[in-house]
Amino acid sequence: MALYAISDLHLALNTDKPMDIFGEKWRNHHEKIKENWNNKITEEDTVLIAGDISWSMKSDESKDDLDWIDALPGKKIIIKGNHDYWWGSISKLNKMYENTKFIQNNFFTYKDWAICGSRGWICEGSDKFTQKDKKIFDREQIRLRLSLEEAKKAGHEKIICMVHYPPTNEKFEDSAFINIFKEFGVNKVIYGHLHGMALKGKVLNEERDGIDYKLTSCDFINFDPIKILD
Repeated sequence: MALYAISDLHLALNTDKPMDIFGEKWRNHHEKIKENWNNKITEEDTVLIAGDISWSMKSDESKDDLDWIDALPGKKIIIKGNHDYWWGSISKLNKMYENTKFIQNNFFTYKDWAICGSRGWICEGSDKFTQKDKKIFDREQIRLRLSLEEAKKAGHEKIICMVHYPPTNEKFEDSAFINIFKEFGVNKVIYGHLHGMALKGKVLNEERDGIDYKLTSCDFINFDPIKILD
């Protein structure tokens, strides 16, 4: 039994959205994911998927992509990414599958670890941050707190948090999200969103102030889920 993580699957099984327009590395990327997944992950394992699951725009259109994920070995725990427009009622999503679950204001567990999360958003101090972003940024903090509070109420002390967006800006300053991680004693943070040229420079993929940050964008980890815990 082990815990793995990956993000930004960007599936388009019934949508005309070829990912190789973003580079040759992305050609048939879902087949690379499937091969790597099947080579290491068993039914006893759990995989965290930190957003940007499907290019579908509506919930009924996303079913092929979600079915594809659910058919892979192991339990899956998913958060929303900025491209997951198909994401609908959380109660309906969590009734769809036995082994694929979705986080929104709630949490799940792996052994004695709580798995919490929220989509997150572009952080204050980022070059592109606007007043319009502030409203979403504040709302995502509330959702993150709700997830973490639920875990704490249930007595969990060891916490892994998923956010889709990087929880900091280009200057790697502490954000409101990082302050929440510290407040709740989060041990590990899984995130994605960054691709291409954004991966050429420094990224937050290390331990900082006692929190272990892992970037799990598909193209950063070569479409191969990384182990987080045994």
